[in-house]
Amino acid sequence: MLITNASIITWGEENRILPNHDLLIREGRIAEFAPHGELAYSGEEILDARGQYLMPGNICAHTHFYGAFSRGWAYPGEPATNFMQILERLWWRLDKALDAEAVRYSALVCLVDAIKYGTTTLFDHHASPSFIEGSLDLIHDAIVQSGLRASLCYEVTDRDGLDKADAGIAENSRFIGRVLAGQADPKVKAHFGLHASLTVSKETLDKALEANAGRAGFHSHAAEGIVDQKDSLQKYGKSVIERFAEAGVLGERSIMVHGVHADAYQTEILARSKTWLTHQPRSNMNNAVGAADVPRMLEQGVKVCLGNDGFSNAMWDEWKAAYFIQKHVKGDPRAMGGYDVVKLAIENNSALATQTWEGLPIGKIEKGAAADLILVDYHPITPLTAGNLPWHIIFGFRDGMVTSTIVDGRVLMKDRQLLTLDEAEIAAKAREHTERTWAKVGLVEE
Repeated sequence: MLITNASIITWGEENRILPNHDLLIREGRIAEFAPHGELAYSGEEILDARGQYLMPGNICAHTHFYGAFSRGWAYPGEPATNFMQILERLWWRLDKALDAEAVRYSALVCLVDAIKYGTTTLFDHHASPSFIEGSLDLIHDAIVQSGLRASLCYEVTDRDGLDKADAGIAENSRFIGRVLAGQADPKVKAHFGLHASLTVSKETLDKALEANAGRAGFHSHAAEGIVDQKDSLQKYGKSVIERFAEAGVLGERSIMVHGVHADAYQTEILARSKTWLTHQPRSNMNNAVGAADVPRMLEQGVKVCLGNDGFSNAMWDEWKAAYFIQKHVKGDPRAMGGYDVVKLAIENNSALATQTWEGLPIGKIEKGAAADLILVDYHPITPLTAGNLPWHIIFGFRDGMVTSTIVDGRVLMKDRQLLTLDEAEIAAKAREHTERTWAKVGLVEE
């Protein structure tokens, strides 16, 4: 494919904005790009960008596809007053009610959103205690249908009993084996999922470590709410990060999620172990768990990425939240500049995806990089440069400005028309399965 008449935003080590350029894609990779009319080509499909911005697709470093089925959920009775009540009254009731079709359509709903909003790579963290075995295969198939790129895992937890915990371990182990054996789509990778320290006993954690045997990085919530830290201190005499470090969960391929209550010492452990940490500011605000000290974490050398924790896959909304929350909690307008947000959402997210896909450059426009691209119909009313681009994204970009989405050189949406997924059919089916799911927990009548 040849994309013509584009203003290319490269990101990468030295971000450049290249107006009136063409870009050639071959076999799912960026072959070359040059000023309009300079590339030699014959017979390729041509996509006219019509002057729009062509940039790498967004990356979401942590999400929950099944969270889509919580939209509009208003559980009866008094509202939750703390994080544990939110888990018990919402998330742990919802995930237990999911069956195979609910898992399938909650994933497809999120994949529709991702394509529409220009998010091309996602790291999902799945839970469905009533449907564990085969759940990752089903999500894998939805990913393949959509054409997007994703890494999957199942969150192991003791909260539904040891048999379910063992089943979760087995599901992770089986799916990781499938990926490593080359039996999964190349655009789908795997991590080993854990829910969080407070619901994973020593016995279960030891089993998970043995089953994984170093084949994949772990993906787990860590120190999201203060209750997680208190639980770990009471049971094990150490913080969540210390517990995971001593057990062997941390490492350069592992992803810890949130880290809101990680102090400077625990942050240093994350930095030394080269563990990834993902920040989800919208979720943290919604759950009232606090705000991770991301500026300090970056200063200490932690590889902080940006996810959404199951919120909409409009990642520019997460940019805005990350930018504003630090200023608010610190009372300092200098906190969390635009380049800091870029460090998370572009540089570190790209590095995480590149590592996960075994060195394939993702999240940048350069020769040989994955052709995971979006076209953005943005018309700046002030000068736009490589230097001030972060502030244009934070204050000017909107998810509805994405007009085309491409992954691995394949067009998934063109001129706002989805090509791989039927949005209306998926929405109708999702509504049907949502009503059945909600009925199981008494929110609607059968």
